[in-house]
Amino acid sequence: MSTTVNVFDPRIYAQGIPHETYRLLRDHHPVRWQEEHEVGDWPAGPGFWAVTRHADVVRVLRSPSEFSSWLGATQIRDPDPADLSFIRRMMLNLDPPDHGRLRRIVSGVFTPRRVERFAAGIATRARLLIDEIAERGECDLPVDVTDDYPIHNLADLLGIPLTDRGQILEWTNRVIGYQDPDHATVERGPDGRPVNPRSPAMLKDMFEYAHALAARKRREPADDLMTALATAEVDGQRLTDPELSMFFFLLVIAGNDTVRSALPGGLVALLGHPGQHRRLLDDPELLDTAVEEMLRWHPPVLSFRRTAVRDVVLAEQPIAAGEKVVVFHGAANFDERRFPDPMRFDIARRPNDHVSFGDGPHVCLGARFARLQLRTFYRELLWRLPDMRLAGPPERLVSNFIGGVKHLPLRYTPAPRLGAA
Repeated sequence: MSTTVNVFDPRIYAQGIPHETYRLLRDHHPVRWQEEHEVGDWPAGPGFWAVTRHADVVRVLRSPSEFSSWLGATQIRDPDPADLSFIRRMMLNLDPPDHGRLRRIVSGVFTPRRVERFAAGIATRARLLIDEIAERGECDLPVDVTDDYPIHNLADLLGIPLTDRGQILEWTNRVIGYQDPDHATVERGPDGRPVNPRSPAMLKDMFEYAHALAARKRREPADDLMTALATAEVDGQRLTDPELSMFFFLLVIAGNDTVRSALPGGLVALLGHPGQHRRLLDDPELLDTAVEEMLRWHPPVLSFRRTAVRDVVLAEQPIAAGEKVVVFHGAANFDERRFPDPMRFDIARRPNDHVSFGDGPHVCLGARFARLQLRTFYRELLWRLPDMRLAGPPERLVSNFIGGVKHLPLRYTPAPRLGAA
C-alpha cells in the first residue's frame, strides 16, 4: 500500500467508515504509524500508532499495564499539559487500581435494577416522539426525534429538572462536535492557540451545574442516579466533588451521544439492506441480535487512545514507551479474522463480539442503558412505520471520535398518533 495513510483526519469520517483503508491496514500494517497533521484551527501533533485488527484492539483495551489511559488520557490529540491533572480525574482516564475504586462506587448505584425501572418511561417517550412525525410522512430523524430521545432518558435517570435539559445538548455539541464546522465554536487562549473543549475553562459551567445539582440532591434526595452518586459509599468512601463532577461530565456527554449517534446510524445500516429490514419486520424476535449487528456496522465511538507504558511489541511492531496507540473500533468490527463475511449485514449474526462499547476494564458502564434505549426505540419505530426508507444520503458528523449522524431524511406512509397509552 502507499507509504501515506490517513485514518486521522476527521473529515474522512463525514463520508462513513473508510473500509478500504482499514482493510489494507489490517492485511498489511495492522499497527501502522499515522501522522497527526494540522486540521483547520487545530495544530499538528506528534503522531500515533493506528491499531486496526480485532485481536490487537482487544489486547490494547484489556492491558492497562501496557497501554495506559492515565498517562495521556483517551483522546487522540494531546491535552494541554496544564490540563492533564484535571482530565485524569475522570474514570475514563484512570488505570487500575484507582479506576477500580471509582468503578466499584459507580457500579454500586448504576445497577441493572435501577436502569430497568426506567423502561416504561423510555417506551412512552419513544412513542410520543414518534407521534410527532408519524402523520407527516417524512422527517429528519436526528433533528426531529433522536437528538431529544437520549437527552430526556438520561435526564430522567440522573434526576435533571425538565427546564435544564436543553443545556445537555449544548454541552454535548460543544465537546463532541468541536471538529465539525456546524458545531465548532473555537475559543483561543492568550497564545492564539485553540482551547481544548475539554479544558477546565471550557467546562466551568457544566461543573458548576454538577456541584449545584449534587448539593440539591443531598438536601432533597430523590430516586435518581445523581442522588445515589452524591450519597453512595463503598468501604467508607464517597466520590469527591471533583470525581462526581467528572462522572457527571462522562454521563452527560458519553451517555447522551452514544445513543444519539447509534440510533440513526443503526437505522442507516438497516434501511440500506432491504432484505434484512423485511426479515426483521417478519420476525421481531430477531430485534436483539439486529441491534448488535447495527452496533457492529455503525460503532457510535470510532476510536480511543492509549499511551504505551513501556517498550512493547504489538503485532510484531515495536512501540516505544510514551508513544500514542489509537484503536479503531470500526476497523476491528469488520476484521475478517473475527467476523465471517464481515461486509454482510446479518441481523441474526452470532456470535457478534463487536467492540462498539469497548472492552477490558473500561468497557462502557452504560451499555445496558444504551441497549435498552436502542431496543425500545426501534421496537416503537420499525413496526409502526414499516415502509420507512431513506429519502436522501445521511449527513455525518465531522469527527474521528464519534460516529454521529446530523441529518437523516426519511419517507414513509403516514400513520396515526398512538398517544402515551
